[in-house]
Amino acid sequence: MLIGEVARRSGVSARMLRHYESLGLVHPSGRTGSGYREYSEEDIRRIFHIESLRALGLSLREVQRALDDADFTPSGLVDDLIRRTRERIAAETELLTRLRRIHATEPAGWEDALQVVTLLQALGSKSADVRQRAALASASSAFPGSSASEVPVPVEALVEAALGESDPNVAGALRWALARSGDGAPALLAEGIGSPVAAVRERAVRSLAVMPGGEAAGHLRDALAHPDPVVRGHAALAIGARGDTDAVPALVDLLEEGRNDTDAADTLSVLASDTATADRIAHRLIERLARSTTRAPARGRLTQALAGIPGTRASQALAELSHDTDRAVALTATYLLQLREAR
Repeated sequence: MLIGEVARRSGVSARMLRHYESLGLVHPSGRTGSGYREYSEEDIRRIFHIESLRALGLSLREVQRALDDADFTPSGLVDDLIRRTRERIAAETELLTRLRRIHATEPAGWEDALQVVTLLQALGSKSADVRQRAALASASSAFPGSSASEVPVPVEALVEAALGESDPNVAGALRWALARSGDGAPALLAEGIGSPVAAVRERAVRSLAVMPGGEAAGHLRDALAHPDPVVRGHAALAIGARGDTDAVPALVDLLEEGRNDTDAADTLSVLASDTATADRIAHRLIERLARSTTRAPARGRLTQALAGIPGTRASQALAELSHDTDRAVALTATYLLQLREAR
């Protein structure tokens, strides 16, 4: 079979067949009387093998080794191909993400596009100072009246940076930028609360805590039922500071656990702005004090929290606790009761 017919049947151009021959991949079985290359059925099968291996991503050198080395085993090469393919997919995915983020800013020209690229690169810098400056620049561009030359960083990039940031100063700057980023951030941060990584969940809820608006508050309220106590605690402090009494049970948990207990006590004191709410908070604290599983240090913190709750119910509880069998609790309650009576 002549080269033209082989090219037609195999789909490999005559030029590529000659290239294969120059590399030693294919050796036509013979020549016609006129000197034309003549391929046998075995030659054609080899050409199809070459094309199949190339379709897997093998280089021509790897194809030759696979076909000619009797001791060659494909497992190692396939493992390498899998690794290279994953790396290529990751690189392409990263590029696609970056292009989408640039497109989302609707750049007016190449200068705007390059500014976004610069900020995105800065957010991924190994230098904490560079990342912080990028976050602050992103926040500044979100202010009304900012320069027209300041292109905001896509909110997806800010959320990704915030969820992955371990430096506290950079994290604070990113949360500040997110609070000024407009729509889209609360929903993305809420997804972060569902992460299997504890650190990511905490970063997500802390970022949501500084987000204004009802959407962020709704996600924080949902987080009160989260199985992670750290998430529940940050959510409770955030919505409690906004006057939401649904935070009371989780705030009492913080007192008992000794996590952010001072902030929790202050928030409960602010929430106890009317008699009904004050009595409800006092009742919750008394219930927790009465639990047999509540340990001495926790009972002390719960007793101290009663001092910030106005109303007769809290005063009655302190009077009862002044006779508590735990001497430290009794002394604390007596002192706090004296302070209340002196006012």
